[in-house]
Order: sequence, then structure tokens, then C-alpha cells
Amino acid sequence: MANQEIFDKLRDAIVSQNIAGTAQLCKEALAAGIPALDIITKGLSVGMKIVGDKFEAAEIFLPQIMMSGKAMSNAMEVLTPELEKSKKEGEEAGLAITFVAEGDIHDIGHRLVTTMLGANGFQIVDMGVDVLNEDVVEEAAKHKGEKVLLVGSALMTTSMLGQKDLMDRLREEDLRDSVKCMFGGAPVSDKWISEIGADATAENAAEAAKVALEVMK
Repeated sequence: MANQEIFDKLRDAIVSQNIAGTAQLCKEALAAGIPALDIITKGLSVGMKIVGDKFEAAEIFLPQIMMSGKAMSNAMEVLTPELEKSKKEGEEAGLAITFVAEGDIHDIGHRLVTTMLGANGFQIVDMGVDVLNEDVVEEAAKHKGEKVLLVGSALMTTSMLGQKDLMDRLREEDLRDSVKCMFGGAPVSDKWISEIGADATAENAAEAAKVALEVMK
């Protein structure tokens, strides 16, 4: 089976919420010699992007998102050990504080980005889902003086709006200059990042890791 055919099957398994099938396809892809990173970026992430777009367009709803998320979780259980093996050694890239915005419990992309950042040399503080902005600010304050990257995600437009409030709070607490801020999720755009005065966004988890390393240089 050609690699692209495997990637297409992985994509379709995520979109169709095939929980058991997704993990099995990941095992088959690894056995075929495909790197875990390619399985994620060229197969699974493509499927998750489609799922996110469908949710934003109200073509699917929360139960389907949760099922696709479960399929993604099963896939990551297979792939994370492989990513750990290829983890970059050497100087730490910095500390990444990752979280899902207040009012949002969609953690699929968040978990994927957190895994990818860890595989690329970042120390991780994973704050989980539905995180209050004041808690993010408090966590950032604990690490003032360190190389810190805040990585927030939001799948819904309503929760995305809280990112502006977070940026305002960081400025009020005199923390903005001591942290880099990166946000992602279906509704987040370059225009929004510029509007709120953040540093970066990324299309997918693999790109997020590359952008994060660039931002922290």
C-alpha cells in the first residue's frame, strides 16, 4: 500500500469516528516504516482539520467531535512512544504552558500540540481544559525570568474571544514582555493574532512545534 493511501485511510478513520480502526491503522503505518510524525501530520491532523471545519460549519456536533477525539486519543497512545524515541536531545527549547481556553473542553488539538512540543525539546506544564485566564497569568508569573511560551487553544469562537482578555491581563500584570504567546484552533487566524497582539498561530500540531521553536529563538 502506498504511503498516501495509508494517510488517506487515517484521515477517513478520524472523520468517520472509527475508534478501533484508527489505532490499528497507526500500527500498520508504523510497521510499514512510516515515521510517527508523518502519520500525524499527513494523516490524522488532516482528518482533525476536516472535523474542526465541519464543527465550525455546524455540519457535525459535539458527540461526533468527542468520538473523533477518542479515535485521535487511541492513535496517540500508539504513536507517543515512537515520538518519545525521536525526541530531540540537547538544550531545552523553553517551557511551554499549554491550556484550552475557559469554556472550552475540546482537548484533541491541545493534546496533540502538547505532545509535539514535548517531542521538540520543550518542558511542558499542561494546565488541561476550561482554564481560567487568571490561572494562566498566575502560572506565567511563577516562571518569570525563564524562557516561557504560552500555548492556548480554542475550538469555538466564543472561547477564542477570551484570548484577547488574556493578552490584556498579561500586560496589566507586567508579564507580556517576559512570555511569548501562541494560540491555535479552528477559528484562530493570523489577523486575530495581530489584533490581540500575540506572537503566532499555526495550522496544525507539527507546524505549531516548528513555529514555537522559531518564536523562542
